[in-house]
Parts: sequence; C-alpha cells; structure tokens
Amino acid sequence: MTGTAPASAPGAKPGPAPQKPSRDERLLTTSPLRRLLGRPELGSVVGAVAVFLFFAVFADSFLRASSLSTVLYAASTIGIMAVPVALLMIGGEFDLSAGVMVTSSALISSMFSYQMTANVWVGVGVSLLVTLAFGLFNGVLLTRTKLPSFIITLGTFLMLTGMNLGFTKLISGTVSTKSISDMEGFPSARALFASQLTVGGVTVKVTILWWLALVAVATWILLRTRAGNWIFAVGGNEDAARAVGVPVNKTKIGLYMGVAFAAWVSGQHLLLSYDVVQSGEGVGNELIYIIAAVIGGCLITGGYGSAVGSAVGALIFGMTSKGIVFAEWNPDWFKFFLGAMLLLATLLNAWVRKRAEATS
Repeated sequence: MTGTAPASAPGAKPGPAPQKPSRDERLLTTSPLRRLLGRPELGSVVGAVAVFLFFAVFADSFLRASSLSTVLYAASTIGIMAVPVALLMIGGEFDLSAGVMVTSSALISSMFSYQMTANVWVGVGVSLLVTLAFGLFNGVLLTRTKLPSFIITLGTFLMLTGMNLGFTKLISGTVSTKSISDMEGFPSARALFASQLTVGGVTVKVTILWWLALVAVATWILLRTRAGNWIFAVGGNEDAARAVGVPVNKTKIGLYMGVAFAAWVSGQHLLLSYDVVQSGEGVGNELIYIIAAVIGGCLITGGYGSAVGSAVGALIFGMTSKGIVFAEWNPDWFKFFLGAMLLLATLLNAWVRKRAEATS
C-alpha cells in the first residue's frame, strides 16, 4: 500500500513554493577573461608587444639574434634590481638608495680585496655582509622611526653617495678603484657574476640567468608562501595587517634586505665585468628600477603588482634603449620615450585594474 501526501485543510493558504538552493559563492569559478583582466602585468605585456613590433618595423637590425641578446642583457641589468624593488613597492615602500648601493657593493669588494691583498672571494663575502647591513639599516630605521621611506632612503642615498666618493679618494687617491684582475679568485668570481655563454651561436650573459632566477623565486614567494600574503597585506593596509597578526616590521625589513641582496649581485657584476669601478656610478638608476616596476603594474600606493610585471617592465626598458640605437635615431630622445611609456603604462594599468574590479 502506497502512502499519499496529506491534503491541505480547507481554507488554508498554500505554503510558499520551494526555493531552489542557491550555489555557494565559495564554489563559484572565475572566468579566464576575468582572471586575465585581474593580472597586474597585463598592461605591461601589451606595451612590450607594441614596443617589440614598433622596433621590428623601424629598426632593420632589431630582429637579429645578436641584437636580441643585447636587448636581453640591457634588460637583465635593470631587471635584477627591478624585481626586489617591485616586491618592496607591493609592500607599500620604495628605496631611493638602490642605485648607489650597487656601486657601494662593488667598491667594497674591490677595495677590500686590493687593500688587504686577499682572495677576491673574501672581498665578495665582505661586500655581501656590508650591503645586507645597508638594507637592514633602511628597514630598521623605517620601522623604528615611522618616517616615510622617501625620507629614510633619501638620507641613505646621500650618505652612500658621499661615502662612495670619499672612501675611494681616501684609499685609492682617485675616483676609481685599482685593478684586481690579477688577484687570486678573480676568474672564478667572474664566471659566476660576469661570464657569458654561447647558445646556438648567440652570446648570453650570465646576468640573464640571475634575472630569470630572481623572477622565479620572487613569483614563488608572492604566490605560494605565507610571506607573499604578508607582503600584499602590508602594502594594502598596514594597520589591518598588524591587527590580524602579520609581522609588519619583519616583513618590511626583509624586503629592504632583498633589495640589498640584489644590489650586491649587480655590484659584483659591475666590478667583475670592468675590473674597476667609478665611485660616481649608479646615481639616478634607482628611478629606472622604480619606473620598470611601475610599468610592470606595481602601484605607488602598494598592495598590487607582480615580479613578472617588473621583468616585463625591464624588458621594455631594454628594447627601448637598444631599439633607438638599432634604428639609428638620436639617443637623446631615449628619456622622452621612457617618460612617455611610464605615463602610458600607468594609465593602462589603472584602466585594467578598474576593469578587473568592475567584472569581479
């Protein structure tokens, strides 16, 4: 015998129609287009393609393998520093001392090795410790005083600029260091920081490998580690991040020491490529690193950006600086093109972010 549903009582109002269970918002998938629009490096990739096509048309030698190798080398010398600068900007800060810190690192290696008649590797090791101490100084002073990073790193920039010139003239008697090419350990150190490989008849500088390695490590940190979450949180809202237990001070100090490590790598390349270092080099390069990061999608306000974007920004810089030469144009126009790209990239990144927020 089968049961039947009880009939409604006479005069009773019918109950509400059964509602279809709503889908849990946590299970909703994001469309590929929405994910693409949300990527901070989208604008820089579009810009890089445009710059590549532009010089491919107007510079006959731009597409040669040797020319592309030169472009990648120019991009890598900027990109090595642009990666940690981008992470620092995502964390809501920036570093005006990054350019001269590269020169400081090279000077310390050279003068320590020469004056102490030590193995070049000893100078390289001492330089690493001292350069990391510069980054530690910036980070600790920032977190202890609560002063803006502009003031802290501008002060460091001026101090390092004076120290580079003062110590070099005091020790060497000139504005450049002495040659260390005949010292023990120079060939092996040069192989690590300033060598080149031949791949398919094309010369590839080792700095390109350093650059790609730093991009990979930085991307892994940002997207796959707790420290990456801390960086985005600190840059997005420092007070809110501190309230939920994020170690804000340690995160910022670590970011400044990351910039110092990259400055050490770049400094050793500078020294071991040319054997001697001019004490006045590096001034102004900090702006180029920041420009590469901004073109790559990083916001000055923090909390947004990527390591890949900074690499694309550095690549745009390399293509522009060398493409103008290959096109046989007046290189005096380079800064104009660089400024125009900065403005266009910033506007494009702002538009992309608004579109991403509108579709989210």
